[in-house]
Amino acid sequence: MVKKTVIPIVIATAWISMSEFIRNQFLLRSYWTSHYSALGLKFPSDPVNGVMWGIWSLFYAVGIFILSRKFSMLHTAMISWFLGFVLMWVVIGNMGVLPYRILVYAIPLSLIEVFAAAWMIKKLS
Repeated sequence: MVKKTVIPIVIATAWISMSEFIRNQFLLRSYWTSHYSALGLKFPSDPVNGVMWGIWSLFYAVGIFILSRKFSMLHTAMISWFLGFVLMWVVIGNMGVLPYRILVYAIPLSLIEVFAAAWMIKKLS
């Protein structure tokens, strides 16, 4: 059970966390910080925020794992991407804290992130 459940989830969690960190702290950080600064806010990048993103990554990997039990890899990835990213962007866009310019980069990178996580889970479980 551990080999077919826990290991795929842990590996997918690590991948998602790494992908999120690289995308938001390195590739798109200037977009986030300038947007937040224009709003009179500080972009949240304290260690506690990193921990919360790690927890989000774990929950996301668990969700992908659960969906992978019922759907093909393609359907798992697309449902996961919609639920994890599209809905998040709608919410943070509605709150006014989404720099829309990032979407040109975030959409393809998030698709790669989710498809890779779904593939890892499918292959390892």
